[in-house]
Amino acid sequence: MQHKPLYPISMLSLAISTALLMNSVHLRAQDAAASEQAQQKAVEVISVTGSRILRRGETEGSPIQTIERSEMDIKGAMSIGEILQQLPSVGASLNDNGSAGTSHGTASINLRNLGENRSLILVNGNRWVNGAGSRGFRDFVDLNTIPYAIIERVEVLQDGATAIYGADAIAGVVNIHTVKDYDGAQLKAYAGQTSKQDRETVNLDLKLGRDWGKRNLFFAASYSDQKPILTQDRALTAIPLNGLSLGTAEGLFREANLAQVMNFPIPAQGITRAPGSDGNNLASWRPATTNDRFNRYHDNYVVGPNERLSLYGQALFQLPDTAVFQDTRLRVELLHNKRESDQQFSAVIPTVTGARGFVIVNDPRVNPFGVEFSGNDFSLNNFFVDNGLRRNIQEVKTSRAGLGIEGFLPGDWRWDMFASVAKNEGTFTSANQLHLDKLALGMRACGTAGLTADVSDLLAGCVPVNMFNPLTADMVRYINFTGEDRNQTQQQHLRFNLTNAVAELPAGDLLLATGAEYRKEKGTDTPDSVINAAPRVNRYQTTSSAPRTGTVGEYDLSEAYLELNIPLLAAQPLAEYLELNLASRYSNYSTFGNTTNSKVGLLYRPVSDLMLRATWAEGFRAPSILELYEGERASFAPVNDPCAANSSLPGCAGVPASYTQTDANVPITIGGNNQLTPETSENISTGLVYTPAWLSGFSLTMDWYNIKIDNTISTFGTQNLIDLCAFTGRNCNVISRAGSGEILNVVDGPVNLNRTEVSGIDTVIRYNLDTAIGRWDFSTSVSKLNKFAESSTLADGSELTTDKKGFAGVREAYPKWRGNFTTQWRKDNLSAAYNLRYIGDTTETFANQPRSIGSMVYHNLSAGYKFEQGLSLRAGINNLFDKQPPTSLVNVNINFDQQTYNAVGRFYYLQLTYDF
Repeated sequence: MQHKPLYPISMLSLAISTALLMNSVHLRAQDAAASEQAQQKAVEVISVTGSRILRRGETEGSPIQTIERSEMDIKGAMSIGEILQQLPSVGASLNDNGSAGTSHGTASINLRNLGENRSLILVNGNRWVNGAGSRGFRDFVDLNTIPYAIIERVEVLQDGATAIYGADAIAGVVNIHTVKDYDGAQLKAYAGQTSKQDRETVNLDLKLGRDWGKRNLFFAASYSDQKPILTQDRALTAIPLNGLSLGTAEGLFREANLAQVMNFPIPAQGITRAPGSDGNNLASWRPATTNDRFNRYHDNYVVGPNERLSLYGQALFQLPDTAVFQDTRLRVELLHNKRESDQQFSAVIPTVTGARGFVIVNDPRVNPFGVEFSGNDFSLNNFFVDNGLRRNIQEVKTSRAGLGIEGFLPGDWRWDMFASVAKNEGTFTSANQLHLDKLALGMRACGTAGLTADVSDLLAGCVPVNMFNPLTADMVRYINFTGEDRNQTQQQHLRFNLTNAVAELPAGDLLLATGAEYRKEKGTDTPDSVINAAPRVNRYQTTSSAPRTGTVGEYDLSEAYLELNIPLLAAQPLAEYLELNLASRYSNYSTFGNTTNSKVGLLYRPVSDLMLRATWAEGFRAPSILELYEGERASFAPVNDPCAANSSLPGCAGVPASYTQTDANVPITIGGNNQLTPETSENISTGLVYTPAWLSGFSLTMDWYNIKIDNTISTFGTQNLIDLCAFTGRNCNVISRAGSGEILNVVDGPVNLNRTEVSGIDTVIRYNLDTAIGRWDFSTSVSKLNKFAESSTLADGSELTTDKKGFAGVREAYPKWRGNFTTQWRKDNLSAAYNLRYIGDTTETFANQPRSIGSMVYHNLSAGYKFEQGLSLRAGINNLFDKQPPTSLVNVNINFDQQTYNAVGRFYYLQLTYDF
C-alpha cells in the first residue's frame, strides 16, 4: 500500500544541509571557566530512579535495571517500545501486530503482567501525556510518541513507587532519560526487511548540538517508515484454524418465497451462484451448502504499518549566580511527534437481514427473481468485495512544551522545578465502510413506500442497488462510507523538589527530599456523527461502523511527599553500611478525595561484596477517565463458543442442538463504570546484590517480589465470560442469544475484582572482562513467575480465584520463565553482539481442555565497524532461525497471541552512522 509522507522529504534534506553547514563553521572551543569549575567538583551527585534524593555514589536500594544507549543500538530496534517489551519482567503488551489486534499503532509496556496503566512512564523524571488515536483515547502512555533518537538511557524500577512518584506506579516505573549537553552532529540511516522481502523499514535520525559558553542548544529530527506484513504471507496466519466464515463474495441468499421460483429445494443456507456467473440468469443459482465459505482474513495485516516523524528541541542555560540562587540552570523542551498507522480488514462482513429492516423489492432493476426478499426469513451472507477492503487509519499528533529550572540555595539545598503542558490529538478514520441506510434505500430501488422518516437527503443521488450481481461503480460511490472520529488527551503538570543532607549522624548524612506536585488530566472523544445517527431506512444502524457514545472527562490532583534516608550503621563488623529509607506521599484527587501512601526500605551491606535490600510499599491507583466515563460502544471480539460443540452444558440452556457458530467474531458492548472505586496495593520485595572483589567485573542481583492489589479494576474478557457461563452456568446474565443460539451481545466493562496477587523472582548476572582478543560483556536476565492469582465475586455471590501462572489466554500469556542472554565483544574498531530471548511454555484451555504451547527461543546477531572520520557501520539479523509464533487455538482468526509474540520472522538490517 502507498503511504502519504508525514512531511515532505525536502524538510529532512534541508535539516541535513543545515547540519553540514553548521559543522563547517563550528569551532570546538571549551569555556575555560566552566571547565575549571567541573574539575574542582569533588563529589559526583546523581539522581537515581526510585528516589528523589540525590545520592553521592551509593548503590541504590531498589531493584533497577538500566539499559544504556549502546545496548539498545545492537538490537536493531526502531522504537523504545521494542526494547522494553523484550525485558523478562514485561508481559503481553500492545505492539505493531496487525488488524486482529487492538493496538491501533500504539506501543505499551506491561510490567509484571499487571497492565499498562499500572506501569508509570516518566521522561527525565516527569510525567508524559496519555495516548490517543484509537477508538477513543488511552489511559496509559503510548511509547511511540517518545522519539527514539533522543533517548540516552532507560531505568526500569521493578518495585512499587507510589510514595515517590504517585499513582500508576504499582507495578513499577520506567524512567526514560534523554540526551543532555550534546555537542556535535550525527546523522544515522537505517534500512531493513525480512527474509520474505516484506516489512521494509527505513529510518533517518539527525542530531545537532552546540555549546555556546554556558548555553547548549540541541535539535533532533527523526523519520521512520515500516511497511506491513499480510496474513497470507505467513503460513501460520494464512487461514484461520477456527475455520472460514460462512458466506461468499457472491452471497448466500435465504428467503422463503424462493421456493415458488426455484426448481430445487431451498436449503437452510439459501442459494448462491458461481463466481463470474450472471446473477440475473436464474439458471446461475444453485443450493448453497455449509462449504460455501470465505476467508475474511486474507489481505489483513498480521503486522501493521507505522510511519512517524518527530522534531525535538532543547535549550540549556546557565543563569548568573545571585546571593540566593547558585549554579542555576534553565531547561526548555519542545516536542512535536506525528504518527500514522492503519489496519486492513476484509470487505464489509455480512450485515443484511430482514430482521434488521432490509428489503429487496420486487423490481427488475434490483431483483431478477420476481419475489420480494423481506421479513425474518430473509438473510444474506455476503462480503462486499466491490466496496474495497476496510481500513482503520490513525493519525496522532503529540505536542509538548516543558520548562525546568534547577540549582542550589544557601546551605547546599538543591532544588528543581518542572512545568509542562502536553496534548495528544488523534483522528481515527474508518475507510470503505457502508452507509447502511443508503444500501437499504438502494435495495428498495430508491422507493420510499412504508418509510416514515425524512430520507430526502438519502434520495439525492440514490442508485438502485442490485445485490445479485457485482456492484457497479455508481452503486459503490453511493453506498461507500468513510467515518472519522476525533479524540485527544491533555495534561498539565507542575512539580517542585527540594533535597539536602539535613544532619550528620555517626553513620553518615541524614538525607531529606520533599516536594509537591500538581497534575490535571483531561480526555475527550468525539465519535463520527453519521455513525452515531439513528437509522432511518433499516432498523440496525446507519453505517457498518459500530456506533458509540462519546466521552468527556477530567480530574486533577495535588500531592506532597517526604522522603528520608537514615544511615544507621557504618564501618562496623558485619555492618559496613546499614540504611533506612522512609517515604510518604499525600494525594488529593478531585474525583476520590485524599489518600496517603508510604514506603519503608532497608539497605544492608554486611561486607563490601554483598548488599541486601528489602522494601515494603503501599500503592494507590484511582480509576482512569476511560474506566470511569468511557461512552458505551459496540465492538466485536473473537471467541470460540462452547455451546456450539455441546448445547447440553450448564450455561447453554435454550441453545438448539443444531446450533453451529458461523462466525468467530461476536458483538460485544464496552463502556465505563462510574461506580468504580480506587485500587490499593501492598508491595513487598527482598533482594541482594553481590559484587565480589575477587572477580572483577562480575555482579549478581536477585530480587523476590510480592504485589497484592485490592479492588483490582479489570474486565473478565469476552472468552472468559462465555466459558464461565457455558461450563458453570454463572454470570450468564451478560450474554444475549438469539433463538437460534447465536450470540447477539456480550457486555464486558470494567469492574472492581476482589484482588490480584503476583509474585516472582528476578535475577540479573553481568560479567565484563578484558582479554588479549578484546573486551567481553556478558549479561543474563531471568524472571520467574511464582503466582498470578485473580479473585472476583460473581453475580451469584460466589468467589472465583484463578492462578494464571503458566497459562495463556486471548492476547495474554503468563509463562513461568522468561529470560535474555546477551554477549558483546569489542576490539579496536570492530564489535559484535549476540542476543538470546526466551519465552517459556504455557498451557491454554480450548473447549475446556488443556493444550500445551511450547517455549520460544529467538537468536539475534549483529556486528559493527568504525571507519575513520566518524563513519560507522552495523549490520544485523534478528530472529536468525526465522521462528514463527507458537500456534494458539484460543486466539481465533489470527492463530497466535499477538501481544506476546510477532510474526515478522527473520529480519535483516543495516545501519550507517556519521558523526561530524
